[in-house]
Amino acid sequence: MRISRRQVVAGFGAVGVLGLSACGGGSAPVARQGFQPVPNAGFDAWLRGFRGRAVAAGISPGIADRGIAKAGYLPDVIERDRNQVEFKRSFEDYLAITASPERVAKGREMYGRHRATLDAIEARYGVPSQIVTAVWGIESRYGERRGTIPVISSTATLAYDGRRGAFFEKQLIAALRILQNGDTTPDRMVGSWAGAMGHTQFIPTSYEAFAVDFTGDGRRDIWSDSPADALASTAAYLQRNGWRKGQPWVVEALPGTSGGTVIQPQSPGPQFRTYHNFNVIKRYNNSDSYALAVGYLANRIAGGAPLQTSFGPDANGLTLEDRKALQQGLTRAGYDTGGSDGVIGPKSQGAIRDFQRDKGLPVTGTPSPALLAMLR
Repeated sequence: MRISRRQVVAGFGAVGVLGLSACGGGSAPVARQGFQPVPNAGFDAWLRGFRGRAVAAGISPGIADRGIAKAGYLPDVIERDRNQVEFKRSFEDYLAITASPERVAKGREMYGRHRATLDAIEARYGVPSQIVTAVWGIESRYGERRGTIPVISSTATLAYDGRRGAFFEKQLIAALRILQNGDTTPDRMVGSWAGAMGHTQFIPTSYEAFAVDFTGDGRRDIWSDSPADALASTAAYLQRNGWRKGQPWVVEALPGTSGGTVIQPQSPGPQFRTYHNFNVIKRYNNSDSYALAVGYLANRIAGGAPLQTSFGPDANGLTLEDRKALQQGLTRAGYDTGGSDGVIGPKSQGAIRDFQRDKGLPVTGTPSPALLAMLR
């Protein structure tokens, strides 16, 4: 499990730090990868002091020295940490990103491709394979966005920065213990800007507590191109946090459904019946939106139908299909929205502003039915 945005943004938002920021269309800008270290005398001095604390915590001097030798100060990490005011999305927008038709189709493909492994994981841990696949899809787009930033450098930078220094020093020491245990090497230990690692974005302390060696090769390798250990680790995490085998997680509240707790994350919009396992998913990321997205995506991967209840027009009078059409119209007119997912994020807003400016209109960046009509 990785850090939730409530822990870090608290706010990463109710989705994997790479899984959402890497989406197209109107979503947030894609996170830059491979952040470059810069010289920082204060950081170097902090590392020298940290070495003693790491050794006192049980890290061998050799591993501590190897880790420090690989650590570099990453100012881009600090920038990301300090500027986490996330573009405000409706639940409809959030679901349009995390459970888009493309992500459902890819999920079904990956579910089929890895079915034997997923079935074996389900047999061992009792967590349905479609749930594990959905977490994988949301956290890293089925392994496509695992992160490329050295975890030792990112956690050391954040620990030195001090805003949440104790938390990230704990993650740094855990990362060194992972190296000491031989599960991976410093060069392979990469992840998100905040130290979330592998196919399903475990932070180092969660890796220590829940990661498993499902393949039996002696290493809990969540960084491998093979997702087996990472997927099994996710199932182990959910199992140990109380997953009840054979019980539901979330369904759209329609005639014929019963039980659970009914919630409505957006009005107008669908209502959902949530059950015990829904709350277990929230242990992975403490957000209703995240748990609903995982549950809904899992249902769709397993062949379930799309939502039957419409969200209706937004505050600007546009439906999701209208917003997609607007983005497509802007693209045809030569304005880059980054895609047409129907989510009017910063890139789409910039395209709208450019279009308005070029047409001599008031520059607001706000979508509208009138603007859509101009672009049809």
